[in-house]
Amino acid sequence: MSDVKGADRLLRRFQKMASPQMKEAVRSALYTGGSLVQSEAQGLITAGSSSGRKTKKHRHIASAPGEPPNNDTGMLLRGIIVEQAKDDPLAVDVKSTAPYSAALEFGTSKMAERPFMRPAAAATKDKVAKLVSLAVSREMEK
Repeated sequence: MSDVKGADRLLRRFQKMASPQMKEAVRSALYTGGSLVQSEAQGLITAGSSSGRKTKKHRHIASAPGEPPNNDTGMLLRGIIVEQAKDDPLAVDVKSTAPYSAALEFGTSKMAERPFMRPAAAATKDKVAKLVSLAVSREMEK
């Protein structure tokens, strides 16, 4: 008899995990986590590096290779967005829409990388995982 009760309890837990409420809790936690990545990336850009060089063309001080890019026009900063993933309801995309984002993040044949998205994701990874874990735990307790 206790095997049946245990199986029933396990079945109820699985049903909760697949419930619309659980999916919404996880989606919400992931979106909040995406916002953390966004804020971190924007913070890296606005912090401005103390090294680098001033370009002749602009009054902008370019960041040193390997450091996050410095803010110049604000396009890169404003272009970091969080949105629901198109193909997965339990995923969010954090991306930079500025046309030169990839060149800064990964470098080119003429310029070393100035990463800002990968360091932001790495810096917030544990916080995002904790947000999702807490959302799942809260929903399971209901």
